[in-house]
Amino acid sequence: MIEVLFSESEITIRGHARAGPVGQDIVCSAVSTLFQTLAESVRKLTEDYISCVIKPGYARLEYKDPSEKSRVLIDSFFIGCCGVAQSYPEHVTIK
Repeated sequence: MIEVLFSESEITIRGHARAGPVGQDIVCSAVSTLFQTLAESVRKLTEDYISCVIKPGYARLEYKDPSEKSRVLIDSFFIGCCGVAQSYPEHVTIK
């Protein structure tokens, strides 16, 4: 199961969906794509500083005092993750 954790200063993702074979898991792919898009969007569309770590089964994005643009991007990521969790509740949880 993928666990997406939101706090005031970071987003952490842990685990694997196990919804398909490695390399073909559409749930993992969806969450990974949303996360990587968030990180690159904040880097390229804002002047905010972020720290980002991506490893197999783990990702973390840390931020401090996000700008309005970053807040919109983070909210959009949250909406996307909620959609994936709603479609695949046995594979994704959001806290």
